[in-house]
Amino acid sequence: MNQTSYKDYKLSKEIQNALDILGYREPTEVQARAIPLVLDKKDVVVKSQTGSGKTAAYAIPLCDMIDWLENKPQALVLTPTRELAVQVKEDFINIGRFKRIKATAVYGRQPISIQKTELKQKSHVVVGTPGRLLDHMERGSIALEKIEYLVIDEADEMLNMGFIDQVKAIIERLPKERVTMLFSATMPEEIKELALRYMREPEDIEIEASGITTEGIGHYLYRVAEMDKPALLRNVTIVENPDSCLVFCRTKEQVDFVWEFLKNLGYSCDRLHGGLEQDKRFEVMNRFRRGEFRYLISTDIAARGIDVENITHVINYEIPLEKERYVHRTGRTGRAGLEGKAITFATPSESRYLQQIEEYIGFGMTELEPPSEEEISSRKPEFKLKMKSAPVIKKSKGAGLNRKIMKIYFSGGKKKKLRAVDFVGTISKIEGITHEDIGIIDIRDTVTYIEIMNGKGSKVLEAMKDRTVKGKTLKVSEAKKERRFN
Repeated sequence: MNQTSYKDYKLSKEIQNALDILGYREPTEVQARAIPLVLDKKDVVVKSQTGSGKTAAYAIPLCDMIDWLENKPQALVLTPTRELAVQVKEDFINIGRFKRIKATAVYGRQPISIQKTELKQKSHVVVGTPGRLLDHMERGSIALEKIEYLVIDEADEMLNMGFIDQVKAIIERLPKERVTMLFSATMPEEIKELALRYMREPEDIEIEASGITTEGIGHYLYRVAEMDKPALLRNVTIVENPDSCLVFCRTKEQVDFVWEFLKNLGYSCDRLHGGLEQDKRFEVMNRFRRGEFRYLISTDIAARGIDVENITHVINYEIPLEKERYVHRTGRTGRAGLEGKAITFATPSESRYLQQIEEYIGFGMTELEPPSEEEISSRKPEFKLKMKSAPVIKKSKGAGLNRKIMKIYFSGGKKKKLRAVDFVGTISKIEGITHEDIGIIDIRDTVTYIEIMNGKGSKVLEAMKDRTVKGKTLKVSEAKKERRFN
């Protein structure tokens, strides 16, 4: 029987408080079935479609069970992409905010020295891509002896991307006594074998209630010649006039072409593919997540796991060659009970891929005729009005949590031999401040950042200007906002 409230799980008050502020009201089906098992420290194999709430299904119980006093990592989460690694890290930080859970993300295309420094500090959860995690293991820069929980997220995608041998190599290095959780949208034979080999009598959870695609998505098809695609894209977007739209292409070259085409038409758009620098990719996802532009043209890098609210339309400018990718792409819309539209352009030479997709999803897409000149003319004024209007900026998931939190900067860190206990001891002596008001402490070589919770940041900031830490006078100020992937 499904739980009707997160309170039914007897989670700690810190976790409950965070869930309330984050807007978590009722568990999704995968959460209702997985959370009790994870809390009971059972191994689980979960097959559930994209957008079903898998991340919270493991992050909520893990945040509840993690021992804050332990400095070494207790949970390891494997993800196929850098973007997903950073997003999962943020989810752990948000859910575990009032328990002061520290999560670290490690991935390629970021200097490994930066990650090594972060891993030396207190870190309860490490989230990362298999290649970079294995690199840290081989360098000895990640402590493994306290790992109690392993999560393999988007397992089938890791198989598709060729990471499965690296995943096996990572598992072999972990403590044998642990809880292992495997989450996947599909369950190929090699993933089943992985579960049988490395898990102990896992509980199987398969969520099929809403079918292979979300009920709230309408699926539509335009048959079109390759050379006519740009004009069709222009006309369809005028008629549909989406608030937020993902346009998928198969290659980065095609992404660049479509992006240039729409940009030259004056569209509010940006692009995302593996050829961009990592910082640029994070920046683009941040801006799209906040609603700063309406159209994101992307390769399948944005098709799995990335959570962006209120995407009204997904357009497959190029049909995916693998039927599973169709479900992953279209699953970006119609989320959280909202309705969405999935529109696919198919050329005559792509008929067999279209047939495979329709057989896989179990129904035929609704075929449409290209918009008529009259239809385009009638819709154009409304389209132009939206094009000229400023976008409504969306708040991040953690915005509610951050309202009562101030991050404070101190001009001293490890090189001055300062430790977390030194800061905690000093700050907790301020009248009206307790240990519970002190959040995540991030001590670096020459600076320290400390989160002060419960709306008491200003009080701490003012008091610390006249106090020393371990006998050292430090400059103190409110920390500048750092660019974050949320």
